[in-house]
Amino acid sequence: QVQLVESGGGLVQPGGSLTLSCAASGSIFRIYDMAWYRPAPGQQRELVATITRDGTPNYADSVKGRFTISRDNAKRTVNLQMNTLKPEDTAVYYCNVNARRTVSSPRRDYWGQGTQVTVSS
Repeated sequence: QVQLVESGGGLVQPGGSLTLSCAASGSIFRIYDMAWYRPAPGQQRELVATITRDGTPNYADSVKGRFTISRDNAKRTVNLQMNTLKPEDTAVYYCNVNARRTVSSPRRDYWGQGTQVTVSS
């Protein structure tokens, strides 16, 4: 099994910062893309940011310039540094990894349990 454990959520005032972390553990051969999602109107989940294995990031337009995604392949972790937070960033944030459990198994997506971020004065 693959387990994802998220941390770092909480309550912050508008304009403040938070850093979310996600650690993957279990039977993993290789992790490919790592990402953060949050719920959005009309969608099950909105892609917030993603990062490839070689470190190339991609961001939703709504967070560009404010959020930074990073990863540590050796530690199997992905972080999301969130700056200049706005009330509309309030959501449960979910960690996602695309991974292969063995050299011959198919790639599939795994999800964390979610961590609450609340931006409010």
